[in-house]
Amino acid sequence: MENDTSVNKFILLGFANDPGVKLLLFVVFLFIYIATVFGNITILVIITVDTALHTPMYFFLRNLSFLEICYTSVTIPKLLQNILAVDKTISLIACATQMYFFLFFGATECCLLAFMAYDRYIAICNPLRYLVIMRKSVCVQLTAVSWVCGSLVAMGHTMFIFNLPFCDSNVVNHFFCEIQPVLKLVCGDTYWNEIQIIAAAAFVILMPFMLILMSYFHIISTILRMQSAKSRQKAFSTCSSHLVVVSLFYGAAIFIYIRPKSSYSLNVDKLLSLFYAVITPILNPIIYSLRNKEVKQALRKIVMKLIPSK
Repeated sequence: MENDTSVNKFILLGFANDPGVKLLLFVVFLFIYIATVFGNITILVIITVDTALHTPMYFFLRNLSFLEICYTSVTIPKLLQNILAVDKTISLIACATQMYFFLFFGATECCLLAFMAYDRYIAICNPLRYLVIMRKSVCVQLTAVSWVCGSLVAMGHTMFIFNLPFCDSNVVNHFFCEIQPVLKLVCGDTYWNEIQIIAAAAFVILMPFMLILMSYFHIISTILRMQSAKSRQKAFSTCSSHLVVVSLFYGAAIFIYIRPKSSYSLNVDKLLSLFYAVITPILNPIIYSLRNKEVKQALRKIVMKLIPSK
C-alpha cells in the first residue's frame, strides 16, 4: 500500500449496526454518561461544601472526580453521536485531539492514584506527622505534577503517532481514536513503533503502580501490627475504596497496553476499552460514597439542610 498524504479523516466503526441494538446501546451509554457526570459532580459538591472533608485525602478525591468527568466526556459524547449518525467520520485533527485528551486524563489518573496511595501510606504509617507532611502546598504540588506528567505523556504519544504516514485505509475498528487501532492504519511494518509505545506505556503505568504496591506493602504491614481489631478495621476502611478503584483501573490498563503484539484482538480490545473508559468512571463515585462513612454523613447533612423541617 502506498503512502496517502491526503488522508484527512477517519471512520469510527463503533458497535452494532442493527437499529434495535443501536437504540438500546444509545440509551445505555447515555444513562451511564449522565450517571457518571452526576455522581462525580455530587462528590465534588459534597467535598467542597462540607468543611470536615477539607483534608488531603478528599482534596485528591475531588481532583479524581473532576478527572473522571473529563475522562468520560472525551469518548462517550462522540460514541453517542456515532451510534445514531449515518456519517461516522472524524477529522484527522479531531482524532488526534481526542487521543491526546484521552491519554492526558488517563496518564494523569495513573499518577493521581499513586499519590493517593502515598497519602494513605503517610496517614497510616506516620500518622503523627501526617498534617505536616501532607500540608496543602504539598497536595497542590503533587496534583500539579500529575497533570503536567499526563500532558507530557499525551503530547509525546499523539505527536509520535500522527507524524507517521497513513495508508489508504482510514477505518478505525473502535469507538474512539485509541492508540492500537489507529496504529494499524500506519504504512509499513509498525513493530518498532508498537515496541516504543509498549515501553512508554509500561513506564507511565507501571511506575505509579509500583509506587502503589510499595505503599500498600507498608500499609498492610502496619495494619497487621496494630493491637486493636477496631484500629485495624478503621485503618483498612480508609484504604479499601482506593484499593478497589486502583484494581479496576490498573487491571484494565495493564491488560490493554502492556502485552505482546500477538495477543492483540481489536474486537476484544474494543469491548475491554469500555471497561476502563466508560464503566470505571461511573463506579468511582459509587465506591467512594457507599464505602465511605464520612462521605455518606456529609451527604446526609446536605440533604437534611435542603429538606424543609416541619
